[in-house]
Amino acid sequence: MNTKVRQGFTIIEVVLVLAIAGLIFLMVFVALPALQRSQRDTQRRNDMSRVDTSLVQYKTNHSSSSEGLPIGPSYYDATTDNTPGPPNTRENAKNFVFQYMNSGSDAPINDFKDPDGTLYNVYISQNIAKSGVPTVTGFPAKIKKNATSESWAIDTDFSDHIIYIIPGGTCQDEEFKKGQSSNYAVLYRLEGAGVYCIDDQ
Repeated sequence: MNTKVRQGFTIIEVVLVLAIAGLIFLMVFVALPALQRSQRDTQRRNDMSRVDTSLVQYKTNHSSSSEGLPIGPSYYDATTDNTPGPPNTRENAKNFVFQYMNSGSDAPINDFKDPDGTLYNVYISQNIAKSGVPTVTGFPAKIKKNATSESWAIDTDFSDHIIYIIPGGTCQDEEFKKGQSSNYAVLYRLEGAGVYCIDDQ
């Protein structure tokens, strides 16, 4: 008479399976937020390309070079109202955002937002090829001059959600430097790491 003895899992096997499962869970737990940040930063790069395209369109519509961009802050942030200024006011970055960056020109409020849901705040400086400095009234004082390379770096936190548009500037890695009057650079600090800079070169 054959008697079959059923054997269960040993404690070591159970512990080993649980350890492997825990390791897989930990890897997913660590990797998932990084993957999500990377996807959001990809969307931000695409948004900066939209800004670049809109600047080209603005210059075409107004038959102007980068010298004719509307300087100043857009003041589109979470604490201010989203209504645009007078439609014929060219010297208003808020109108630039409202007319060129919204999903539709007839949108009742600004909807140009970072992937985390916060409104982008656009700042357009003076033309640095002529003024020599990227400043105007209301422009954030969070730009540092690099004396050795004759370039500027933005020193904003990601949480500021500021898009810097620098007429007369060109990109130099994650910074910008003086270019021709017709040039411009667009910079934005990413959530993951570093600053994304795109220009018209």
